[in-house]
Amino acid sequence: WNSSGSRPGHRARQCSLLATSYSRLKLSNMRIHSGAGKRRWPKRASAAAGVTLAVLTAAAQQSGLIGAPVAAQFARGMATPAFLVVDGAPRLGFGLAAVGRPGYINLGREADLATAEARTPDALRQRAWEVLDSAWALGLRYFDCARSYGRSEEFLSGWLKERGLSKDQVAVGSKWGYRYTANWRVDTGGEPHEVKDHSLTHLEGQQSESQSFLGDHLRLYQIHSATLESGVLDDAAVLARLRSLREERGWRIGLSLSGVRQAETLDKALSTGLFDSVQATWNLLEQSVGPALQRAHAAGLEVIVKEAMANGRVLRRPELLRAAEAMGVAPDALALGAAMAQPFEPMVLSGAVTTSQLESNLGAVSVSQRLRGEDAKVLESLMAALKVEPAAYWQERSELAWN
Repeated sequence: WNSSGSRPGHRARQCSLLATSYSRLKLSNMRIHSGAGKRRWPKRASAAAGVTLAVLTAAAQQSGLIGAPVAAQFARGMATPAFLVVDGAPRLGFGLAAVGRPGYINLGREADLATAEARTPDALRQRAWEVLDSAWALGLRYFDCARSYGRSEEFLSGWLKERGLSKDQVAVGSKWGYRYTANWRVDTGGEPHEVKDHSLTHLEGQQSESQSFLGDHLRLYQIHSATLESGVLDDAAVLARLRSLREERGWRIGLSLSGVRQAETLDKALSTGLFDSVQATWNLLEQSVGPALQRAHAAGLEVIVKEAMANGRVLRRPELLRAAEAMGVAPDALALGAAMAQPFEPMVLSGAVTTSQLESNLGAVSVSQRLRGEDAKVLESLMAALKVEPAAYWQERSELAWN
């Protein structure tokens, strides 16, 4: 940077060289810390890369390539990505939202859990364990739950203990911020199935509950559905407690997003310098948060995508069905693969409730590779044809019935 001089016309060249070096050092730092390819890196190589990355961080901030919040994240190690990827596992995770409780808003759910007997706590525990066993056998290693997903933490905890899996063999994320209030009912008579509470008191209660179930397995703790309206990102006491939980427990701290203002909320979260990950709704219908997720990814956050099939709505679109048939792939694999192929490199969640669904979902891994390569035009066409206005998307989602 210094040797390139400041002669007229060299500014663009300087920025280009610096950006390239910066990206390569980020990748090197990631490989060193993640042990990519099971390669042993000498300590001095790790230290050298860390120092060089710090120097480039300072230069990038000085040149205006990155802002202070991003620089702060790199300085404290948030630039080391992929903490949710265990032993080279695919970027497909399993979310327990649909198997941790009897009711949910996914379309077609009644075909999977038709009888009352299939929805008892014991029956859903058995179902959850069957799908978890399948996920493990298929190579999935990230598992996502929440305090408000019924008994999801309990089911996951019991499975981890029964199978004798250590904290280093899996990556587990959970969330706080909603209280499950349906009391194991599908029809609540109009009462809410869950109630949001982003207060410090609620955080203290729920983090203790999550810790009691998941213990050392818990790697990521997320604010559930953070919004500008909830005010959680302005609550200094909550943010301070989350920072202390990272120090005390070694948890990574994340947030999940929902609603029309996902991008604005994420940008505000980035400005705090607190978060290690973001979980957002991105799918072929609702693409509005994409640029913000790219900014988060560039800042070193791990990106998780939820509802990549739009709760089943995208699977009813003829454009997707025709494209899947032409490619010779399952529609669900194409929908999930479209999310997985995005430049922000997300961990994409499967919300399967049967082993056959999960096996089909896994096809997204190979589909995403095609969409980044020879079938890139298919992805471009689908994104253009299926994109809807965020307000319309979230209004329709709010009208989906719990079933």
